[in-house]
Amino acid sequence: MAIRRRELLAAGAGAGLLVGCGSNTGRGGGGSGVSLAQWYHQYGEPGTQQAVQRYAAAFKKAHVTVEWRPGNYDQQTAAALLTDSGPDVFEVNGPTLDQIRGGQVLDLTDLVDGVRNDFNPAVLGPKTYRGRVYGIPQVVDTQLLYYRKSLLEKAGLEPPTTLDALVDAARELTGGKVKGLFLGNDGGAGVLGGTPLYAAGLELVTQDGEVGFDDPAAARTLGKLHRFHTDKSLLLGAPSDWSDPSAFLQGLTAMQWSGLWALPQVRRELGDDFGVLPFPADGGGGRPTVPVGAYGAAVSARSRHKEVAKEYVKWLWVDHTDFQQDFALSYGFHIPARVSLAEKAGRLRQGPAADAVRFATDHGYAQPLLWTPASQTAYQDALSRIIRNGASPERELRAVVRKVSAELDRVKKSS
Repeated sequence: MAIRRRELLAAGAGAGLLVGCGSNTGRGGGGSGVSLAQWYHQYGEPGTQQAVQRYAAAFKKAHVTVEWRPGNYDQQTAAALLTDSGPDVFEVNGPTLDQIRGGQVLDLTDLVDGVRNDFNPAVLGPKTYRGRVYGIPQVVDTQLLYYRKSLLEKAGLEPPTTLDALVDAARELTGGKVKGLFLGNDGGAGVLGGTPLYAAGLELVTQDGEVGFDDPAAARTLGKLHRFHTDKSLLLGAPSDWSDPSAFLQGLTAMQWSGLWALPQVRRELGDDFGVLPFPADGGGGRPTVPVGAYGAAVSARSRHKEVAKEYVKWLWVDHTDFQQDFALSYGFHIPARVSLAEKAGRLRQGPAADAVRFATDHGYAQPLLWTPASQTAYQDALSRIIRNGASPERELRAVVRKVSAELDRVKKSS
């Protein structure tokens, strides 16, 4: 799994060397003589780069040059969009609100006419502004709670479906060299992000652009996360962090929060001795929750061939469902962004994989477009103090609500 994919879901440099196919897409230029530059971030799964080169070579209306971009990809693309030397079509974790409102990316709403409702709404939503779509989701990545069936059965425990049950199970499963739960080496502040708020029935930002967690339920839920520390049930200082299932596979923990990408490895090593769950609900208004994220395809407003670039994006990420399924499942393990494709994909129709698809469809959330880096930093810092240090969740959240409210006011005034 490429590290950028993992960072995309964790809630929330220079250009480096270009490693791409250059002009070698497997054929001569398109019949129209049009050339398009397409950028991707550097994926870690073998075969992905060759696959996207193959897709590009099959497009007959333009010569598409695929560029593989290592380093800080989001920073690279943000800078390139301000110049005339950037890509025509590019993969993006966004686009951001500034890129949309600054006219740096094209409106792609017409590309999804007739199929808009078939895209997972949790990942299409953050690529939509005022009803217009600015990015076409490519695949869905999600996070899950992995648990060892045999260890829960030995302890006489059911898979936890509430946060209280998760706290209790983690304590009961801790003993000897085994900890009950692994949420990352920082204790969970980095990876969990807004997930506990959604599990409490809240959200980061409401539909009308207000703070979505100015509610006593937020403090109640976040306060419970510190109990993992006081119970000493969390694994800390593991050889690998949350995105790698090694701690779970080596028996260092009975439960681990990790990504969907880990599922094939877990299945190979543990067989049927594992299951997956969403983050459990908390309180009467709570709901099971999983975070989802998706890179998408966007078109630069500086492209000299805007219409052909849009046609290429539609051809690849809307019309060519065979390429979409291949991209999602042949080189890594992801969920197609189209609900209909996810439902019929053979590798996703049974066992924990089918559960993961259902969780992403029924319980998935993504960071909203109005959730800015400033809001994220304020919330993340407070969450870390609550989880690790036992800081007062009420006091911490009051300060965060003030900061996020001011940030949302600023964003809305500039729109």
